[in-house]
Order: sequence, then C-alpha cells, then structure tokens
Amino acid sequence: MKLFNEFKEFAVKGNMMDMAIGIIIGASFNKVIDVIVKKIMLPPLSLITDGVNFQNKRIILKDVVKDASGTILTDEVAIGYGALGEALLDFLIIGFTVFIVVKFMNRLKNKAQDTENKTVATPKDIELLAKLTDLMEEQNALLKTKQ
Repeated sequence: MKLFNEFKEFAVKGNMMDMAIGIIIGASFNKVIDVIVKKIMLPPLSLITDGVNFQNKRIILKDVVKDASGTILTDEVAIGYGALGEALLDFLIIGFTVFIVVKFMNRLKNKAQDTENKTVATPKDIELLAKLTDLMEEQNALLKTKQ
C-alpha cells in the first residue's frame, strides 16, 4: 500500500503529467515533421535532381538471387543512404524547431522574471524575492548610516 501511495504522490505532483504531455506532443510533432520532409521538402529536391527518390537511394552490396521460377533465394544486401539523408533532414528540422521554441520560452521566462516589466505578470516567488532584496538593501543602507 505504501508503494501505491508513493506512486500516487509522484503522479499527482505533475512530473509524470508533464512528461506524458511532452511525449504526446513529441509524437504528434514527429508526424508533422515527417509530412513536411516527405511531402513538402523532398519532392522539390527530387524535381531538381531529375526525379530521383531519395528514400530508394542505396548502395547494393549483394544483388538478390532468384531461381528459374523467380522465387527469391537470397535477399538483396544494401546500404540505404537515402533513408539516412531523410532522417538527417528530419533531425535538422526538429532540432531547429526545438531551438526556436526554447528561445521563445526563455524570452517569455526572462520577461516574467523581470520585476520592473509590468506587461507580463511576475510569478509570486520572484516578486517576493525582489521585495526581500529591496528590504535587505534598505536595511544595509540604514546600518551604514548609523555607523
């Protein structure tokens, strides 16, 4: 029972929910990036390169072996460098998008932590710390004048 209560406390704290939301959004984001790469970016690249389909590009190490009836005896062995190129393009797009999102979030966070900026609501803990700092500076100034 204690283990169940600990798990319930962990799940309710928000860490698990934040992680679950991140995973769900990440999976959806992956689908969007997949469509952007395969349906938007690769077709113009294929047009520029005379209709070459990058996903099918590979270096064949060993051809397929068939018997007289056409039955495959041994499969083809190949290095699929086209799929690697597509995966790298996916990675670059995802990396750039994550960079932009993090940069935007940091900008909002910095605005929220600036106690002088009244256009964004300052979190209560930052506001209290700023007031505490002001009071300490005022107290230090009073102590210096008494000496």
